[in-house]
Amino acid sequence: MLETTIGELLEEKARIQPNKDAVVYADRGLRWTYKELNEKCRQAARGFMKLGIEKGEHVAIWASNTPEWILSQFSTGKMGAVLVTVNTNYRTAELEYLLRQSDSTTIILMEEYRGASYINMLYEICPELKDSEPGKLHSEKLPKLKNVIVMGDKNFPGTFKWDEIMALGSEVDDESLDKRMGSLSPREVINMQYTSGTTGFPKGVMLTHSNIVNNAYNVAGCMRLTDEDRLCIPVPFFHCFGCVMGTLACVTVGAAMIPVQEFNPSGVLQVVQDEKCTALHGVPTMFIGELNLPDFDQYDLGSLRTGIMAGSNCPIEVMKDVMNKMGAEEITIAYGQTESSPVITQTRTHDPLELKVETVGRALPNVEVKIVEPGTDLEVPTGKQGELCTRGYHVMKGYYKNEEATKAAIDDDNWLHTGDLAVMDEYGYCRITGRLKDMIIRGGENIYPREIEEFLYSHPKILDVQVIGIPDETFGEEVMAWIILKEGHSATGDEIRDYCSGKISRHKIPRFIEFTDSYPMTASGKIQKFKLKEQAQQAITPKG
Repeated sequence: MLETTIGELLEEKARIQPNKDAVVYADRGLRWTYKELNEKCRQAARGFMKLGIEKGEHVAIWASNTPEWILSQFSTGKMGAVLVTVNTNYRTAELEYLLRQSDSTTIILMEEYRGASYINMLYEICPELKDSEPGKLHSEKLPKLKNVIVMGDKNFPGTFKWDEIMALGSEVDDESLDKRMGSLSPREVINMQYTSGTTGFPKGVMLTHSNIVNNAYNVAGCMRLTDEDRLCIPVPFFHCFGCVMGTLACVTVGAAMIPVQEFNPSGVLQVVQDEKCTALHGVPTMFIGELNLPDFDQYDLGSLRTGIMAGSNCPIEVMKDVMNKMGAEEITIAYGQTESSPVITQTRTHDPLELKVETVGRALPNVEVKIVEPGTDLEVPTGKQGELCTRGYHVMKGYYKNEEATKAAIDDDNWLHTGDLAVMDEYGYCRITGRLKDMIIRGGENIYPREIEEFLYSHPKILDVQVIGIPDETFGEEVMAWIILKEGHSATGDEIRDYCSGKISRHKIPRFIEFTDSYPMTASGKIQKFKLKEQAQQAITPKG
């Protein structure tokens, strides 16, 4: 177990190996050694302190895998602000909810992403920003939000530029930062990520230094990652996959992180080739995209050895191709959830192929796993299905301002109930067999039906809505909505999708929409979603 904070961890690596590569963005010629990364993070940390951000304050970040994201992660880790990660797919309704519920006082954002203007969305939520002095926002909807920091060279009313924050760092001395860093405890919350439940709105998962530093270190150990490795990270930083299993895992062992700012298959393989990456992360759909490139054979991937595939089940042929064609013979599979920092189980580098495709591995070091009869704490016999529960250093501190949900997730004996159905074999290897929840996994993204339902209830024509996941060859699952319209109203699927556009993430917008007069119900009045799934197969033919 590592008893350290994120800030101290980076300081240590910069002392031990100052001249080794820490961060490389191959496409922009950016290369930072561990010494340079540490110095830049100290500068940013001092800049945040000059802004008046105190230990424990919440700083949101809304961006793709930029260099500023990495600097924000480790600089807040030094000066004690809690980094609140924002999904790059979020739109106005989701962003407003997150900023309000998280009590964020600061947001760091890109100007735009994939054609969506982040700054315009923020102006829509906070029209007062345009007439505000930077750092002195007074928003009716978001009373806690004061600072808006935009990455890039453009000036926007009411905001700071990232470079201005770095410049402010010169006005705070190193002693003040060291004092702040020394006041932090590994047991304190330093990261908050939003994850939905099957009911209600997204919940802020509070993760401590100890949670994520140790999880990252153990994940790196399962990959046999060392300071000689170079990890290509095309998965989003706003997920634990990117910022714990990726960037932080690299720092725990002194490996080089080679991020890809926005995923595209050819870009990833180019980076692996040019930077001689030894490890690669991705969800199965990413690996499939890379393997199916027409010019796949033109890339030299001879350096690849290991990495992690996670997010959804991996077809056996894909795993064979990743190991044999890509050369990542020591690729591992990981399973977990944000509430567990995130990894609970992982395969090891030399596990046989069948374990890598049929199981999600065994518990990480210092992590307990048990399978119980759902709704109880009674363990089931080996080989029998039940709910997977876990206990250890990796279990979250709780959900922010949601004690009721925390108590529902973590029992009195500190076991986290995952809501996933699993079977464990005699060697501790687990196979995920289903979900107690109604969660949809589309291309590695977790989608929670209730969140979409709550949003669609706001449509003036909709009386009731039920959202389900249906099988899809490309993404694993797709989103479908069954809608009951108010009396006297008519609507089309395109009309409903247009209503969603720009307000909720594109991957959450129902691909399939069916209108109905009633839902299948139990005698006690509960809607039977499994019957809706059966009806869906008759109503539509999902496209492959």
